[in-house]
Amino acid sequence: MKSRHKKLALIGGALAIVGIIAALVLNALNSNIALYISPTDVAAGKAPHEKVFRIGGLVKEGSLKRQADGVTISFIVTDTDKDLVVNYKGILPDLFKEGKGVVAQGKLAGDGSFTANEVLAKHDENYMPPEAAKAVGDAHNRAAEKKAAEAANAGTDKPKASY
Repeated sequence: MKSRHKKLALIGGALAIVGIIAALVLNALNSNIALYISPTDVAAGKAPHEKVFRIGGLVKEGSLKRQADGVTISFIVTDTDKDLVVNYKGILPDLFKEGKGVVAQGKLAGDGSFTANEVLAKHDENYMPPEAAKAVGDAHNRAAEKKAAEAANAGTDKPKASY
């Protein structure tokens, strides 16, 4: 084999190895990516089915229910606009409390609830994941706009007093 053919074979082999490594890395990264979706987006049907994703928001007051086995828990995550029932089997983090921020990772169940395989509680009183803070803020803004529109419509329905 000529030296030119050896160089071409070596370059071709190196490119093939680099391509295989790149494909394996991209496949590993793709399988570990968990998208963040708010409860409002889940209710709107924007959540992927049969794919792991994260939801976040606040644990609704009075929604925490523990089953008799002591490890199966259900609670409601809300972004103040929509609610989503979360089922989790495991030990909750120490900082997990009703009315506090939470991020859960898992999949949608057939009944529309969310089955979590991991639950993360916020670690600081002032901390909320950026995605969860945005979802809660957006829901709060929509509620304020709706209330303002209702107030404006209510004001136009009233008869005007004449003096």
